[in-house]
Amino acid sequence: MILKKKDVEDYLSGLYGKAKVTGISELGGIPVEVEEGIKGFGYGKPYLIEFEVNGKTNSVVLSTMRVQKGFGHDHFSDRAQILIWQHSVFSKLPDHVRSLDVGYFTGEGRLFSTGMAEEYFILMEKIEGKEYFLDLERIKKDGKLISLDKDRAGALSSYLARIHASKHDDRELYLRKIRDTVGHGECIMGLTDSYPDNLDFVSRDDLCEIEKKCVGWRYKIKGKAHRLCMTHGDFHPWNIMFREGADFTLLDRSRGEWGEAADDVSSITMNYLFYSLQKYGELAGPFRELYELFFKNYLDRTHDDELLKVIQPFYVFRSLVVASPIWYPSLEPSVRKKLFNFIYNVLDSEEFNYQNVNSYIS
Repeated sequence: MILKKKDVEDYLSGLYGKAKVTGISELGGIPVEVEEGIKGFGYGKPYLIEFEVNGKTNSVVLSTMRVQKGFGHDHFSDRAQILIWQHSVFSKLPDHVRSLDVGYFTGEGRLFSTGMAEEYFILMEKIEGKEYFLDLERIKKDGKLISLDKDRAGALSSYLARIHASKHDDRELYLRKIRDTVGHGECIMGLTDSYPDNLDFVSRDDLCEIEKKCVGWRYKIKGKAHRLCMTHGDFHPWNIMFREGADFTLLDRSRGEWGEAADDVSSITMNYLFYSLQKYGELAGPFRELYELFFKNYLDRTHDDELLKVIQPFYVFRSLVVASPIWYPSLEPSVRKKLFNFIYNVLDSEEFNYQNVNSYIS
């Protein structure tokens, strides 16, 4: 497909009035030729589009979903569903990037704001900042914290406490959230299906047993509909953009406007553990300090001790992500083994002890 300048201008003119495209570039990359269009335009790659309307300069980000097998994204309709949903909720979550429109490409590469659709896209505002994972990379390299690291961890845990305080009464929606965590293509069963056969750190029988125990946890948790709250749904360091100090904006809200608080908490804290395992072989040093700071601040603000009795399958989900040979092909075998020890032990723990995480990895 070729994304042509005129087609982009026609589409933007329908939203903003007569528009003139002045530049198109891969987000964070080099500019591309705009007169003839982007040759080899591929799905899943975000593009920064700069344009003028009535002499005023504007910038937007145009993005699609990468076409890939598995993880519940196999069909055109799967990807359309996700992008249409994202457009409807991005702007409802505090401090999240705003969606400006959702539309589709035809087979000829023209853009429309939805019947003759070939592939959907989403249009978002441009934001400044650097991904939070860069902070974690620096900490892994240097082995120490700066005061800003503590401020940012505190800001993130306080943010989750704030949005999770917004509750919603919908039993069926909570049931779906718990069911999807276990059975959806993006979550536990989709991830276990993505693991190749004949791995030396986990067997098919091991993955089968993990799935069975997660079904058991589904039945433990699914009756707790009082916990349904506002969530982000994919609260990890690649979806958090920090600017100066602790000022941040979020990207890529996922899998439902309402959900389980443990989903967000496990998503971000899993990364403190993941980076620490790579650096120290256990939760230690600056990463342990951030992990426990995050949890203590969150629990002090929410008084949600019940979270420690429901977080187990969500930690399994996040552990399967970071242990994946697909997503992290260069990970040390010892780290993968410890991540699976964490999975096995957490599944057997009725109440998660965030102050003794290392007891779960041996």
